Amino acid sequence: MATLIPALSTCLKKMTQGEKRFAGRLESKLDDDYLCWYNVPIGRSSRYPDFIILHPQRGIIVLEVKDWRVDYIQDISPTSFKLLINDAVKDEKNPFEQAHEYITEIINILKRDPQLVCAENGKLLFPWTWGVVLTNISRKVFDLHEMDNVIPSHRVICQDEMLDTIDPLAFQEQLWGMFTYHNKGMLTLPQIERVRWHLFPEIRIPYKQASLFDFQDDADITPPDIIKVMDLQQEQLARSLGEGHRVIHGVAGSGKTLILGFRAEYLAQVCSRPILILCYNKVLARRLEEWMESRGLGAKVQVRHFHKWCWDQLKTYHVRIPSNCASEEDFSDELVDAVIRAVDSKHIPAGQCDAVLIDEGHDFRPEWLKLIVQMVNPRSNSLLVLYDDAQSIYNKKKRGFSFKSVDIQATGRTTILKVNYRNTKEILDCATRFAQGLLIAQDSDDDSIPRIAPISGGESGEKPILIKLPTLRDEVDYIVAKLKEAHQQGHKWKDMAVLFRHWKPMGEDLRKALYEARIPFGGKETILFGDKAKRVSLLSYNSSKGLEFPLVAIPGVCFPSEESKADEAEAQLLYVAMTRATKQLIMTGV
Repeated sequence: MATLIPALSTCLKKMTQGEKRFAGRLESKLDDDYLCWYNVPIGRSSRYPDFIILHPQRGIIVLEVKDWRVDYIQDISPTSFKLLINDAVKDEKNPFEQAHEYITEIINILKRDPQLVCAENGKLLFPWTWGVVLTNISRKVFDLHEMDNVIPSHRVICQDEMLDTIDPLAFQEQLWGMFTYHNKGMLTLPQIERVRWHLFPEIRIPYKQASLFDFQDDADITPPDIIKVMDLQQEQLARSLGEGHRVIHGVAGSGKTLILGFRAEYLAQVCSRPILILCYNKVLARRLEEWMESRGLGAKVQVRHFHKWCWDQLKTYHVRIPSNCASEEDFSDELVDAVIRAVDSKHIPAGQCDAVLIDEGHDFRPEWLKLIVQMVNPRSNSLLVLYDDAQSIYNKKKRGFSFKSVDIQATGRTTILKVNYRNTKEILDCATRFAQGLLIAQDSDDDSIPRIAPISGGESGEKPILIKLPTLRDEVDYIVAKLKEAHQQGHKWKDMAVLFRHWKPMGEDLRKALYEARIPFGGKETILFGDKAKRVSLLSYNSSKGLEFPLVAIPGVCFPSEESKADEAEAQLLYVAMTRATKQLIMTGV
């Protein structure tokens, strides 16, 4: 079965009847190595081919699908069709010419990449072609009306050539027959990813964390030697998120936040009311906010950490803010309770946002989720929750939690992402070993919370450094020396982070040592992202959630023995901290 992007079930409403039938044939009649995109824009243009089909051996085909009946057609030419619709004659571009324009744009984009062309003649390494699908005109009628004068006969698939009963090989031969030449080679996986990188800029994964949406114009960009894009499951999921409530369970580094960003950008184009992104972590909220602003979405997409959003709600609707609380934790609890009561009493209106997206949903208590669901406009009913139970480090949720209990309609709308792309295989193996039994997979139904065991994306790198030292001071000095060494080797300070479990004494000692070593650093309140980031990040395990850095150093680690069994809460915290490292992990302990 071919991979159709978006998933067929999510785009049926916008398809014509003929497009639905043809998409079904593509899925069922083509082999697993075919990739098919429906109505996805190419490059940075607003041009939407009906179907783009990519096969590693056959090449690329662009197809335009028309549901025209022969009695609609009044006149035809190489450039246009005159159609009688509702008693009026309308000029439509010849779909063959239309498909040719699309494939020409695609080829011009791909030929800019030296790794996709022959050095000898500058031609693409693979064949390409274009054609037309006439879903309501049979081959006999096509020939009878001499339509091959304006659409070459071998470049069209007719109604009777896309029936459900058609033999799969015969259907594929119809596609292959559209090519004027064939080659003996085969596109490699890296080459296919380069094709996707060029044609669909929105799925690119940049190297710089804060520049998720910072794309240059395609004409000005020089593709890197090694490119990164969403994998096919991520792309299909990102493009297939339709109406209603959606839940994505994904392991650390599986691209959940990337999909959230893709979704937010799409919703900003189609929604009239504000879009709200919520997370628990203040640092992550600032990172997401910068991403939205860098893409020009700051006015349409609001990003808040949950308690700041609660504060804003009380201030905006003139509800008394709690005071005289015994502790900061008590204040946070009463702040949320005040919003819940105000929504229940209608002092704060429900349905404020056309869409709500929750990152790191595992950090939210059930009553918080139930409150947030009420903020979704019932007409749009658009809610996205990203979840990973293994990273639930705040341990506030009740036992027996289910999405149904908080009014999240997850049944049939749940996706699981198992592949970790952030960490090297060596770092993930190390983190998994430290987490011990925490990552044993546990299945559940759509309404409950699964525990997912991560699968490595396959990239290899340096083995983590695990070293025991006599004293805390020795650990701090060792880490400072490693940071300096990395900087001397050309690594930027902003690509490094030092993570600690507790501020006293570890955080304080690290701050003092970094200051004395004249290493620029910033903490939770001063961390910057994007072009402004020029310092080492000094963060607690908790504050590092949702972030990533090429080099991460973690002092004060308690190395597990074969006999010992770490406390689950501590194991979760350490797992979160370790999986922030994308390339190099340094851990010290006594």
